[in-house]
Amino acid sequence: MNIATLPRFPLAFLPTPIAEMLRLRGSLGSDTRVPRLYIKRDDLTGLAFGGNKTRKLEFLIGDALAQGCDSVITGGSAQSNHCRQTAAASAKAGLECHLALAGNEPDRLTANLLLDRIVGAQFHWCGEYRKGERIPEIADQLRTGGKRPYIIPYGGSNAVGAVGYALAIKELAAQMEQLDLPFTHVVVASSSCGTQSGMVLGARLFCSDIKIVAIRIDKEEMPVSFEQQLVELANEAAKHIGAAETFAIQDFIVQDQYLGGGYGVVGDLERDAISLLGKSEGIILDPVYTARAFGGMLDLIKQGYFSSSDNVLFWHTGGGPAVFTGSI
Repeated sequence: MNIATLPRFPLAFLPTPIAEMLRLRGSLGSDTRVPRLYIKRDDLTGLAFGGNKTRKLEFLIGDALAQGCDSVITGGSAQSNHCRQTAAASAKAGLECHLALAGNEPDRLTANLLLDRIVGAQFHWCGEYRKGERIPEIADQLRTGGKRPYIIPYGGSNAVGAVGYALAIKELAAQMEQLDLPFTHVVVASSSCGTQSGMVLGARLFCSDIKIVAIRIDKEEMPVSFEQQLVELANEAAKHIGAAETFAIQDFIVQDQYLGGGYGVVGDLERDAISLLGKSEGIILDPVYTARAFGGMLDLIKQGYFSSSDNVLFWHTGGGPAVFTGSI
């Protein structure tokens, strides 16, 4: 493998810490099916309030710099955590940042949008499009103006970005050895496929006994099934680093029964998860990704998906600023 030779721009404070959630486990009652519960704090990666995209951005920004680009374009919802971290990473690297954002310009900037502006991002309002559909058009405009833009896809989810989460599992494997704590499952939110695909690749390479259990948070249908997207991205990431691994649909665990009202629609599942973790452990979940994934994990525990002998790690992917939108 050639991971060490890939362009990389340091951004994250690593390794992120792992903590046991003792009070949370106690609050779930005396049911013998409740596993030991832990949390990995990728909300503490450090870049503009942290989050999981920082791991991907180390390789994406590194690639942009290696190609001699002077600007970055990405897209997402108006309160995108990915866009906020991309904007901050661009500022640190000295790159101009353009964000293709869903909706129309609001009267007042809050939460992630306010942070985007603070770190110098330029906004391009895209109406109904929230997954960067107008990025090619914006890139053409920048090229016409003499810029050399680097395109980062929705969620930072391509082969370059996924490498960040393959290495995250290598980091986890080292922590497991140091703590003498063999995790049986990792539970994580999954949307644009890059985090989950990278984790599954990393598990194959560095930690084969662990199961990556993904809670899908976005029910938007695509021409290719969600699972097939995961397969294709994991195979592309393996090829990118020169690994001989190949993947199939059966290599991915996706729980898609917690989609609720759709992307960004906060319901009782999310509100209850935010309240429970906040009151038991003093840790804040975001209303879109981590709250849905955490609520899904709690329901899986209730159903007996895990056993009391399991060590379950919830991977906190960040997004804390979104609680200041007032959606909860």
